Amino acid sequence: MLSASPTAREDPLAARHSFEFFPAKTPAGHAKLLDTARELATTSPEFFSCTYGAGGSTRDRTFETVKDLVATTSVPTAPHLSCIGATRDELREVLAEYHAAGVRRIVALRGDLPSGMGPSTGELRYARDLVGLIREAHGDHFEVEVAAYPEVHPQAKSADTDLQHFVEKARAGATRAITQYFYHPDAYFHFVDRVRALGCDIPIVPGIMPITNLQRLARFSQSCGAEIPRFVVKRLEALGEDEAAMTEVGTEIVARLVERLLAGGAPSIHFYTLNTAGPSLAIGRAAGMF
Repeated sequence: MLSASPTAREDPLAARHSFEFFPAKTPAGHAKLLDTARELATTSPEFFSCTYGAGGSTRDRTFETVKDLVATTSVPTAPHLSCIGATRDELREVLAEYHAAGVRRIVALRGDLPSGMGPSTGELRYARDLVGLIREAHGDHFEVEVAAYPEVHPQAKSADTDLQHFVEKARAGATRAITQYFYHPDAYFHFVDRVRALGCDIPIVPGIMPITNLQRLARFSQSCGAEIPRFVVKRLEALGEDEAAMTEVGTEIVARLVERLLAGGAPSIHFYTLNTAGPSLAIGRAAGMF
């Protein structure tokens, strides 16, 4: 676990890591995803995770993807599960299915509403409620991951309320957190220090987004509240439409970020792969992780 003031690792090469995927929409996309997973499995990840569409819109595809990832790679796989738009009985049913399938880790999220659904839809409003339901229904069977926002959740009323919501998720029974991606390492260290000052000691794992396309990254960042540093934007803008050069520069930038996080005590690194192996592998190798 992280200490109140993260200290350098004795052996950065021993850092653990994990990879995130999303369910593919087509058979061809699913086959490509499994090929990507096989390639990433060669780095001996701690686990894979698989996202869950807004309002449970990919429930079945998430479940099938999780089963196929485990069958194909033998890497433990954690499904995401969101509570917005779902009833308690629906959530209990999903959890029972995962329990029966041998899943031991869940990423518990509030989640986003599909377009047209009101904010009162569903019986649970917050991720802490979902964490409590998991513990109530299945005790300690699942490791429960929750989200963290070093740069503050975009819908939070303030940084203080956002921090309090995070601590409530931990106290409800979360065992670890994965952050939204960021490019300012001090945002992560500041967040960890504030969490520790409130007596919360669950591990907080940085989420890492590779940089391969500036316009796509800008769209993602606008929706999730992640800030792209000006120096990153200017370096990438200078490359124009040269995506190969952009990926090379992005790898350098993100690898240095990973190195600093690990040296500062981050317990693991979680890569948002976008279902592609190359960028995450390049970053991990450049950072000396694998």
